[in-house]
Amino acid sequence: MERETLRHQIFSVSNRKEFNDLAVKIFHYQYKGNSIYHQFVDGLKKDPSDINSIREIPFLPVSFFKTHKVVTGDYPEQLVFESSGTTGMVPARHYIADPGLYEESFTRGFEMFYNSLKDYNIFALLPSYLERGNSSLVYMIEKLRWKSNQLFGGFYLNELDSLVLHLNEARDAGNKIILFGVSYALLDLVEKFSLNLQDALIFETGGMKGRRTELTRMELHNSLMQGFGVGSIHSEYGMTELLSQAWSGGEGIYHCPPWMQIMISDPNDPISLLDQGVSGGINIIDLANIDSCSFIATQDLGKVYNDGSFEVLGRFDASDIRGCSLLIA
Repeated sequence: MERETLRHQIFSVSNRKEFNDLAVKIFHYQYKGNSIYHQFVDGLKKDPSDINSIREIPFLPVSFFKTHKVVTGDYPEQLVFESSGTTGMVPARHYIADPGLYEESFTRGFEMFYNSLKDYNIFALLPSYLERGNSSLVYMIEKLRWKSNQLFGGFYLNELDSLVLHLNEARDAGNKIILFGVSYALLDLVEKFSLNLQDALIFETGGMKGRRTELTRMELHNSLMQGFGVGSIHSEYGMTELLSQAWSGGEGIYHCPPWMQIMISDPNDPISLLDQGVSGGINIIDLANIDSCSFIATQDLGKVYNDGSFEVLGRFDASDIRGCSLLIA
């Protein structure tokens, strides 16, 4: 009953007080029902009864998803998402008890920033994700496609000629186009073909995968803007361990839906939070992550601005390289 009461409130959050109050309730719920998080909080010698604000809530290092089954409650998992990575790396695993919650989160989040999915034909050039199973990104885009205009679109592995043909057909039909793509595959595409998709939304999902030399975000986006004939490159900030995403309409500035918030910690003292505009470790509160852990300390560096938007600046040197690798700005 407690879980359902909290679940019902996630997407109705509309202001900072409501976010704070629900986050604190979810913290206490997860402290009681998540043995891994419970042990982590106790290890920090935090008294849960003293926690009444999001600034006091401990953030679980994302690496725990590689070494433990991070779940709240005893609900059977319906899906298991795995992170990508190079050969020999231990993948993170996220056990999903409620796929409908994930679908509601990414659908609401997307449409909040980009309007109805029915307006778009969605294409996906994600070879490295399609070559393995259990990708949360592939799952998300597949479900978004089901809700979209499916006259054109689909997933493409390495069929660049076919992709270009169908992109041009959708453009010539006057349809709105979204193309999600792994960074190296999008670069391969624009280097091989001359494209004119000025009204399309191009989303790069990161990931050079050792296929190319890493580029700065600006270098990558400039090449893609020129190659596709668009004025900006979009992207989403998400990860296997979360159920929500932040979205960027360009220039690497991300915006969160109301049930997600970014907080920045001191890299030398992860317990200490920093002020807005100061660079540090990215911590994420994802209220939709109610069945695992809603409070995640990532291995990414960034800064938050006054309006709640944020920028990703890179990774901690000691962290594993993410499959959805975030480019150094």
